[in-house]
Amino acid sequence: MNTPAYNDLAARQLRQHRLGHLQSIAQWDQAANMPAQGNEARSLALAEMDGLLHQLATDPALPGLLDAATAEPLDDTQRANLREIRRAWRSANALPQALVEAKCLANNRCEHAWRSQRPANDWAGFAPQLREVLTLARQEAELLSQSTGLSKYDALLDQYEPGMRSADVEQAFAPLRQWLPGLIRDVTAKQSQERVIEPVGPFPTAAQKALGLDAMRLMGFDFEAGRLDESTHPFCGGVPEDVRMTTRYREDNFLPSLMGTIHETGHGRYEQNLPRELLGQPIARARSMGIHESQSLSFEMQLGSHPAFAELLSPLLVKHFGAQPAFEPGNLHLLLTRVQPGFIRVDADEVTYPAHILLRFDIERALIEGQAEVDDIPALWDAKMAELLGIDTRGNFKDGPMQDVHWPAGLFGYFPCYTLGAMYAAQWFATMRAQQPGLDAHIAAGQLDGVFTWLRSHIWQAASRYETPELVRRASGEALNPAHFEAHLRSRYLGR
Repeated sequence: MNTPAYNDLAARQLRQHRLGHLQSIAQWDQAANMPAQGNEARSLALAEMDGLLHQLATDPALPGLLDAATAEPLDDTQRANLREIRRAWRSANALPQALVEAKCLANNRCEHAWRSQRPANDWAGFAPQLREVLTLARQEAELLSQSTGLSKYDALLDQYEPGMRSADVEQAFAPLRQWLPGLIRDVTAKQSQERVIEPVGPFPTAAQKALGLDAMRLMGFDFEAGRLDESTHPFCGGVPEDVRMTTRYREDNFLPSLMGTIHETGHGRYEQNLPRELLGQPIARARSMGIHESQSLSFEMQLGSHPAFAELLSPLLVKHFGAQPAFEPGNLHLLLTRVQPGFIRVDADEVTYPAHILLRFDIERALIEGQAEVDDIPALWDAKMAELLGIDTRGNFKDGPMQDVHWPAGLFGYFPCYTLGAMYAAQWFATMRAQQPGLDAHIAAGQLDGVFTWLRSHIWQAASRYETPELVRRASGEALNPAHFEAHLRSRYLGR
């Protein structure tokens, strides 16, 4: 078919993808390998790259090409891709290049300083830099709001979860706010009657690294297209052809690193299985961060904390740490499903985890909408942690509002995606069980292909072909239904 305008747009997208590839590897290196004194130069280089990519995304020729391509005889795949190209163009054109570069520089400087300020519990040193990051995030939100007609927070949320609004998030979270406190009480009361054998450490970092690699192999990660490294905050980055995962280690407790690695493997496999024939085009990108989190939580929580999965992990623990009673599969499952309110979100169990997200969603929305300032964060945090989890965080900034990389890195609007992802993941597995009645027996036998094949077919290969509500309906037969998440937690933790 004769589609010169569309072909021109696709070629431009491919160039942006390739430059973004270099940018993503530079960001991974900044987090995993770069010496501390390299940060300023790296931050300036990344800001320069952000500026270049913004120039390409706002080229004055694009509006004419978009209009011309709309009139061309495109197939369904091309039209979906054009929809995503137009969406990216609108977003980019709302922001001036100077703001894009200033944001990148401020975020990189704040994130790098946070790495040393957090362990030092240095809120006083951290807050001024976070103020600058928040100021620029508010400017971005205001410009996006003017362009889209959305509220300022919704304009940022839309960058991570396209089409989702805070009213939609509230609708999904409102039942959660009602039943979660009681569920936490019921589960902790039930588990207080269980006898659990604690693992005996230490657990050397080298052995944990080897364990993590074995777990990634068990979950089907392709090491010809990715690798695992170490960073201050675990993440999955890179590109589908070269996925870069990181984790962190504590020699007194191997579970945070192991489950964090399994979590990131879910992200990594999603990226590795995006449609390769379309890579370089927006249609081949992950649909949203909520859908991305549904993959990491499908791996970490739905599979990783499945009663039968402990049978698969137990021999790996013995292999790397030696035999001990705590590694017996039944006990290991109890360890993997302990529900205990704690300070740290990334180490939280799947029952208390949503409370951490409710807290961050409430605070970051207030920050972006101008209803709270950086200096208000500690008091808001303390009050909400006491309310939601009964934990006293006063004066403990490193395990409180400084624990996450998101705000120092300027990622406002991201946090709701985690619990949306947990809800999607529960819905995926409810659908799988309906379609594959023997699913749990297969997992118990170590046959995980049924899970991976379903995810590949319904989520990974779909990429951004469909907008999120349609993707969810095509995969599960219904819109996002938070009831599946509640049913999953009650079944796993209370047996009903």
